[in-house]
Amino acid sequence: MFPTELSVELARSQFALTAMYHFLFVPLTLGLSWILFIMEAAYLKTGKTVYRDMVKFWGKLFAINFAMGVVTGITMEFEFGQNWSYFSRFIGDTFGAALAIEGVTAFMTEATLFGLFFFSWDKVSPRTHLLITFFMAFGTNLSIVNILVANSWMQHPVASYLDYHTMTMHMTSFVQLYMQQLAQIRFGHVLFAGMVVSSVFVFGVSSYYLLKKQDIDFALRSYALAAGMGVASCIFSFFLGDANGIAIAQDEPEKMAAIEGQWITQAAPAAWYPIAFPDQEQQKNYGVIIQVPYALSLIATHSLSGIVEGAKPLILANEVKIQQGALAYQALVNLRSGTGTAQDLATFNQYSNVIGYGMLLTQYTNTPATATPAQVQMAATDTIPNVFITFWSFRVMLACWFGCFMILLAGLYYSTHRDRKVPALFLLGGLLAIPLPYIAAEAGWVLTEVGRQPWLIRGILPTFMGSSSVPASSVAWSLIAFGVFYTVLFIVEIFLMFKFGRRGPSVLGTGQYHFETNPQGDAS
Repeated sequence: MFPTELSVELARSQFALTAMYHFLFVPLTLGLSWILFIMEAAYLKTGKTVYRDMVKFWGKLFAINFAMGVVTGITMEFEFGQNWSYFSRFIGDTFGAALAIEGVTAFMTEATLFGLFFFSWDKVSPRTHLLITFFMAFGTNLSIVNILVANSWMQHPVASYLDYHTMTMHMTSFVQLYMQQLAQIRFGHVLFAGMVVSSVFVFGVSSYYLLKKQDIDFALRSYALAAGMGVASCIFSFFLGDANGIAIAQDEPEKMAAIEGQWITQAAPAAWYPIAFPDQEQQKNYGVIIQVPYALSLIATHSLSGIVEGAKPLILANEVKIQQGALAYQALVNLRSGTGTAQDLATFNQYSNVIGYGMLLTQYTNTPATATPAQVQMAATDTIPNVFITFWSFRVMLACWFGCFMILLAGLYYSTHRDRKVPALFLLGGLLAIPLPYIAAEAGWVLTEVGRQPWLIRGILPTFMGSSSVPASSVAWSLIAFGVFYTVLFIVEIFLMFKFGRRGPSVLGTGQYHFETNPQGDAS
């Protein structure tokens, strides 16, 4: 029995809610761990205590964020069993292996090194502590490797096959699972996106101290380091994002068509639409204000002869896959019932890689093999993700990245020209820019996940078939509970970050910073 449409949408909403809350904490943890390492390396190199104080102060904010990330991440694991039980069983031998490795290696590594980082300052030598900080950063970033390997496999299932005896995906090459191009590109992109988030965070908080004229030397050093690291990270994240786009154009053409709002296939060299308002029902764009000639071909294929296939021709091409998938699905039913023939086995083996397309028909008919042309067309139309959301999430991500890059670039200029006074308005802009990389990161995940629909595993398992048969009311109550719980955690995070952030390095209790030497100016 398939779950109801309402329960599937509620399950998707719940996972989206928890994942997006969780991803508010992950990027800062990823990038800030490396900033701490660089600061501590500067302390070891120069012997200046200000660098040690920088490590300890930013480490406190890192600890708050790390704790919230752990709490919000653990609950997501339980959602697989609660709301996506069939999916969990279906992919246990592939996706499950990557998640298990993440739990027993990366999570344990970062948790152990996290404790050593904070409690071994006076118990080990400075060089040993720097090594601890390095491995804490390494373990923290190692955790996203397995998550992104699993996620990339869902969008491009390599090194695996569907076993009709057990109705599970079996892995054929553990190495290939990790070495596929998509996983490597996305790991790099998310890693440097985290560094951008962290750089803008440190840059913005340091701008606040400079605005308030407190702890100037501490703030200037943090400001300069964040600006330099941020500019470099923006450049790397851009090029890796571009590589990700090339991979999407090759392996996920429906997502690329949605990202660029392409309903028909333009002749090369194709124009790019910076602004448009796609209409899914009418399969056309409204309000195309600007067209940039040649740009789409250059962006998507790095050539003037490349094209981005439109959604309409993709729907027509997918009708063939729907029909082939329906044959594979019927053969699977016959084989599972014990009435299968050698011909059924041959048909299943031939078309098992597109069996999910046939499964899309089960929303419209109980007998996909005898589906009408109209039903095939409806199922093929479902293979195009929500174009409006995908189109605009990409542009929001790109615009926020550009804003971060420009303000960090200007910050780098001011930090390398100490003779030029940093304008107060620019410092205020640095502070107000803190949300920009977070918005970009969230928009990127929306783009990835909405653009993957209608698939849990591309071409193999539709989203609606992977959900648990849980009553919609139960999912709704858990959605509300998770929403309240995560909102409370977010409020706690903001409260603690503001509390420690406003006081700055005075929270270290060394007796030499602003609110210790000027108690009448206490911000509490």
